[in-house]
Parts: sequence; C-alpha cells; structure tokens
Amino acid sequence: MTENTNQFYLDRQNQTESNARTYPRKFPIAIKKAKGSVITDVEGNTYLDFLCGAGTLALGHNDPEINQAMIELLQSGAPLHSLDLTTPVKDTFVHTLLSLLPEVLKEHGKLQFCSPSGTDAVDAAIKLCKTATGRSSVIAFSGGYHGMGHGALALTGNLNAKTNVNGLMSDVHFFPYPYSYRCPFGLGGEAGVDAACAYFEHTLKDPESGITKPAAVIIEPIQGEGGVIPAPIKFLQTIRRVTEELNIPMIVDEIQCGVGRSGKFFAFEHADITPDVILTSKAIGGSQPLAVVIYHEKLDAWQPGAHAGTFRGNQIAMVAGTVVMNRVSDPAFLTEVQEKGARIEAELLKLKGEVSIIGDIRAKGLMLGIEFVDPNGEKDRLGSLPSSGDIASLVQQECFKNYLIMEKGGRHGSVMRCLCALNVTYEEIETMLQITEQAIRKVDADVKAN
Repeated sequence: MTENTNQFYLDRQNQTESNARTYPRKFPIAIKKAKGSVITDVEGNTYLDFLCGAGTLALGHNDPEINQAMIELLQSGAPLHSLDLTTPVKDTFVHTLLSLLPEVLKEHGKLQFCSPSGTDAVDAAIKLCKTATGRSSVIAFSGGYHGMGHGALALTGNLNAKTNVNGLMSDVHFFPYPYSYRCPFGLGGEAGVDAACAYFEHTLKDPESGITKPAAVIIEPIQGEGGVIPAPIKFLQTIRRVTEELNIPMIVDEIQCGVGRSGKFFAFEHADITPDVILTSKAIGGSQPLAVVIYHEKLDAWQPGAHAGTFRGNQIAMVAGTVVMNRVSDPAFLTEVQEKGARIEAELLKLKGEVSIIGDIRAKGLMLGIEFVDPNGEKDRLGSLPSSGDIASLVQQECFKNYLIMEKGGRHGSVMRCLCALNVTYEEIETMLQITEQAIRKVDADVKAN
C-alpha cells in the first residue's frame, strides 16, 4: 500500500487511534488540501465539504484574510501563548466581541477564556453559576448537546455516550424541548409550544415539583446534534421571563448555532432576549481552538484561579477570530446567510413533497436538517412516521460517493445536517442540492422497490 492512497493512512490510523473515532468511519479519506468549501484527498479526489469542522469553519478552509492575519502574527514576534496575561491581540478580540453583544452585556459583560473546547466552556459556566448562586441543581433539555466532558455530558440528552459512564454530575433535571414533528406532549404545533412553556413555568414555580431552585438553566437556541431543532421564539422568551422572575441564570449554548450560523450573529437574538451567560467556541476562533464564556458581571463571584486552562491564551485563534467577527457581523453578510439558507430550504421542501423518505425539514439560516423516516412504518398520533437512521445513512453514503460530505444527528441518527461555510457560493449550493436530490431519489426508489 503506497502513501498516495487513502487506505494507507486509514490502516495506520486504525492501528494507532482510539476506537472512539467517528468521522473516518463515515468518510474514509485522508485529506491533503482544503480551500473554501472544497477538500482534496491524497488520491486527488475533491469533495464539497458541508460539514466544515462541525460548523467551526465559518469562512471555510484556509480563508485568505484569516491566513494572512495568522501569518502576520507569526512573523511579528508577538507571543503565541500567554495564559491569561493580556496582549494587544487579546484586547482587540475582547472589545470586538463585547461590541457585538446586547446592550446590557456590552456595558456589564465579563469574559472567561477556557481550555479551548466548547465542553470546557459549559463546565466553566456551570461552575460560575453554582458559585454565584450557592445552588446545586441545573435544568437542561431533552435533545440538548453540550459536550463530552464529565459535567457537560451530564447535561446532554443523548444516552449513547452516557450509558456506560457512571457517576456523572448529579442534580440535573431534563425538561421537554418543543419539537413539533415529534412533540413530547403528543400535541405538535403551537399547542405543543404552549404546553412546553406552561410545563416549564409551572414546574419551576411549583413548591411540590421536587426540583430545588436551580443554579442555572442551559439551552441551545437551536439544537444541533439533537437534530437541528430551533427553539420557538415564544419558548425562549418564556424561559427568559421565568428565569428573570425567579433570579435563575439563563445560559445559552451558542457553540454550534452562534457566530452567524442562524442569520443573526447569535441565535438567541431571533427571540430578542438577553441571557445571563453566552457560551461560544467553534467558529469564534476562526478555525483555531478557542472557547469563551460571556456573562453578566453580577455573576462574577469567582476567586482568582477558580477556573483556568493552560491554552486559554491562544493568540492565533484570537487574531483569526477577530477577522471572523468583523466579517460575519456585517449586516449584509448575515442577510446573505439567511438568503442562502432560504434557497436550500425551499428546494428541500419541494423535494420532500415528491419522495416518501423525508419526514421533516428544519432550518434557520445555514443550519439545516433533513429528517428521514421509514415510509413503511406506523405513524404516531401526530401522523409522523418513525425516524430512520438507516435510511439517513444510505443517503449520507450516496452523497459521499458523489463527493459531498454532510453529517448526521438527531434521534437514531436520522437527520442529515448542513453545516457549510457561511460564505459558501451559490454555485456550491446548487451542486450540493443536485447531489443531495440525486441521492435521496435513489434511496427513495430503492426503499419503494423493497
């Protein structure tokens, strides 16, 4: 086996890396080059990348402006590692980020730089809120994903990663998250949203609920790994109103849905609310590792050293992230994100009406999900067919054969997710739509034939 084949590197990876690896099982390639929305493997095959580091690469691979900023930093003699010591690069990053926050947090916001992964930002935020409130319980939501750290995993809905891990953080309580297609109350639509709102408020205000007053409520404004499920505006507004009334910190996890992904810089902006804590990672580092907790100064009860992280001072990520913030926060850029997302959504909705294996299409900006179903299964009380991870996998594999990379998520892995670069071109969108339609129609025909 020669070094210019994918299999050469895959075999070596199989021998040396953990069994926990995931992406190489779905996309068996060794990447040699990447530019924009296109990656090239060691055999010279090119793929359209609509995964982009699980949404990390807001401006795609090797963006020229980001690369130039990083090169200039490397050549300047500036420090690349500074713990939490300040630098001109850090100061610029901090004030750029603060300028993009709601007015209250612009004036009263504090930042905590963490170890450079979203899961540490989640753990840091929980520690912060427990310290500030003196309380212990935390409320999360079914379908939520907050990371793989010990505390973050306890807040995550998916059971696969949790079942074999004993002794996760205790006193976590899961509430229903509105999901019209598979409404946890069996109602769907506005009735399901109203039920979720009423249940949340009633339970937190019920002296017989069995749940002690929580240190925090954590929510994704758009669930990502849970299947691309946007929280209804009314639901987010209810959570904000109730938590303010009860003096409970509200944490919004914007790690995947933030930094322009939804067509707003932060996804919670769609609901016109101001949370107490914002978590950001992935795209905020401009392709480099970085995680930040943004919070109201009223919560700043930490003592020096209460939370740390050796690589919290990633200067390359800060200079790259500043480029991303300046580009993505431009209103014209965000409008284009919404327009591109609407183009993809419209075509997928049209296709949904012509095949039997698509149950639901969900979208907010360039965060889109296609939920696949078994057309031969039994419908539930809402008329929804059973989700099918097997059919989603077949579509994913068919897309990959035609050089398109898209990831899955959701219940039973039944949701294909679009996490493309925010500056993806319309030509690339059309190519993606053609490949996706071809793959879906083929699988749909095969399912009907069997």
